[in-house]
Amino acid sequence: MKREDAEKIYDLGKDAVVDLILQLVDRIEKLEAQLKKDSHNSSKPPSSDGLRKKPKTRSSRRQTGKKTGGQEGHKGKTLEMSESPDKIIRLSSNKCACCGKSLKGCASKGIDRRQVFEIPEIELEVTEYQSEINDCPHCGHENKGEFPENVTKRTQYGNYLHSLAVYFRNYELIPTERTSEIFEDIFGVRLSEGTIVNSTKRCAAKLSGFKNWAKEQILDSEVAYFDETGININGKLHWMHNASTPFVTSYNVHKKRGGEAFNEIGILPEYRGKAMHDHWVPYLRYECEHLLCNAHHIRELIFAFEEEKQPWAKKMIELLCEAKKHKEEAAAKGENLKSETIKLYETRYKRILAQGFRNNPPPVPDVDLKRGRKKKGKILSLLERLRDYQTETLAFMYGADIPFDNNLAERDIRMVKVQQKISGLFRSFSGAEEFCLIRSFLSTARKQGYNIIDAIHAILKGEDIYLNFSVKIAE
Repeated sequence: MKREDAEKIYDLGKDAVVDLILQLVDRIEKLEAQLKKDSHNSSKPPSSDGLRKKPKTRSSRRQTGKKTGGQEGHKGKTLEMSESPDKIIRLSSNKCACCGKSLKGCASKGIDRRQVFEIPEIELEVTEYQSEINDCPHCGHENKGEFPENVTKRTQYGNYLHSLAVYFRNYELIPTERTSEIFEDIFGVRLSEGTIVNSTKRCAAKLSGFKNWAKEQILDSEVAYFDETGININGKLHWMHNASTPFVTSYNVHKKRGGEAFNEIGILPEYRGKAMHDHWVPYLRYECEHLLCNAHHIRELIFAFEEEKQPWAKKMIELLCEAKKHKEEAAAKGENLKSETIKLYETRYKRILAQGFRNNPPPVPDVDLKRGRKKKGKILSLLERLRDYQTETLAFMYGADIPFDNNLAERDIRMVKVQQKISGLFRSFSGAEEFCLIRSFLSTARKQGYNIIDAIHAILKGEDIYLNFSVKIAE
């Protein structure tokens, strides 16, 4: 409110002044609620917490009573000695360390072994292909030996070198200038930034069939995870959409966040399995079975309990965590939760919601002030969502394959945010699309257990190795 607006209050009637005060109170409450929110009690990212004291991290996991570190029976890992070393250096004693007499001619009674694992100094290897030129003795035609299909220029870099460029730029998210420096420091050759960009374009072109393959795999999956995040393309807000399973990742970039983007990408409109996502309304418009992320719910419930002093919220957090643990214990035994157990949790769930509604009754319009219907507020909206979408919230209890949260999609999309923090933006829409396609393939290859560099190398050689990924999914 400006000063001149405040001075006009003197000219208003009593009812109008009260109405204005109530409006200001509502506004103050909203602003205070925004200030109280951070990464531990809302969906805000940790980077938005700023330089103020970070809130103490509180895990939603319950204590098990076990000591920290490796548990009994855990098989540790260490650097094992190789039975076939590449190089052996024999060390002998020339004289006795005790009396100083010569040991020349003394037979060895055994050896003590120690091994050093080291990477040899890397040197750039140049291979020259020489095509012989022959004249046919019968017709005189000049003949030349054929160069390999991938050798097209007088001088060029090999596929493996291009694979490393794609790996550094698109998997490790290292900017092009620093990637060029890495090649100079490690391999003794400084790639131009144009060469690194062209390596990315070439890899994306080789992956032209992967996008549809990934889409089909997700459409065939029983459970899929969905999420989206904002990205900067040449100074304008766009959206990176993610659809994932434990075996496949698909990223798509679009100007829009909601239904228009979903329809053009084409996964959600055709999907008929179980879709795990947050409670954003556009997701709920599609004809699949919906699962709501309880990690989001728990963060909202933490805010309700800590900042709004809602005791029912703490009980709901405890119920969700207890049911999750109970379900995981049953799944470890190859079992599902018993129907009686599920009914007990459902009864407790409804009882907690009833307490929440008693503490937060729906607002009643103030007829005297003619302000109309008041807004519900965050707490009542949360209660109504938990009530109206009880099945979608508690779905994780009903089957071993149904997840508790949308963490898989959030983990997949996290590296996109890291890329934005490092580079700041994508310079073009086509560059963002290339990144999406390559990153989708690399994430999928990692989920399938492939070595990332070997996977890129295979693609650049023209091998559609992702066609073999489906075998692992079927298993």
